[in-house]
Amino acid sequence: MSLTDDDGTAEQPPTDDDTTAAHADTGRAGLILAGGRSERFPTIDKALAPLDGKPLLRHVADALSPAVDERIINCRPDQQTAFAEAVGDDPRFAIDPVADRGPLAGLRTALAATEATYAAVLPCDMPFVPAGFIEYLFGQAQNETGAVPCVGGQQQSLPAVVHVRAATAACADARQQHDGGLAAFVSVLDPLVVPERTVTAHVEATAFSDIDTHEDLAAIRDERRRGGQ
Repeated sequence: MSLTDDDGTAEQPPTDDDTTAAHADTGRAGLILAGGRSERFPTIDKALAPLDGKPLLRHVADALSPAVDERIINCRPDQQTAFAEAVGDDPRFAIDPVADRGPLAGLRTALAATEATYAAVLPCDMPFVPAGFIEYLFGQAQNETGAVPCVGGQQQSLPAVVHVRAATAACADARQQHDGGLAAFVSVLDPLVVPERTVTAHVEATAFSDIDTHEDLAAIRDERRRGGQ
C-alpha cells in the first residue's frame, strides 16, 4: 500500500490507541525477533546455535548493521544477557512484557521501542540474508507501508522492511484476526511485494532459508563444508 496521494504528497499512516508515543519518523532500525522457546533446539537457545564460528543471532545482527542506525533485539528477560554477549556492540533490547505470545506480539514490542521511520525485520534463524538485499528492501519500501520479497511463488512475511507507524497499526488489526500471526500482519499491512524475478536478480533463494531444527543446522554446516565456505 502506498503512503503517497495521487498528487505525490506523503500520507500519514494510521495509528492506534495502544501506541505509547508518536514516533519521530527519523532513521532506520533493524528489528530481530528472537523471543521464541526454540523447542526444536532442546540443548541450546536456537539464536545462540553456532554457524561458521558465531551464533545465528550474530549473523543476523551483522547483516543488519550496514543498513540501519540501530539494532533492536526482541526477546524474553532471561535471554538478554546471553544475547548481549553474543552480539556485542551494545544492541538495544525490546523485552516481551508477557513471554510466549508469538512473533506478532514480539514484533509489536520491537516496533514500540524505535523512533525510526522504517525498520527491517528479521527472525534470529535467518542468517543468510545479505546486507545488500536489506538495503534494497529499504529502497523499495519508500512511500509504501513496507516491502517484502516473493520467494518460491509465495509472498514472504520475513524478511521485511516496514513503515514503523503503519506496521504498529497493522499489528493491532492483525491481532484481532483468527490466527493473529505474521501472515495476517502482512496481509493487513499490504506492503509492496518485490517480484521473484527481481529478488533472484539480487540474491539466491537460499538466502531466505531459516533454521528450524538441529537437523537443518547440521545439513547447512555439511553443505558449507563441502563447498569450502
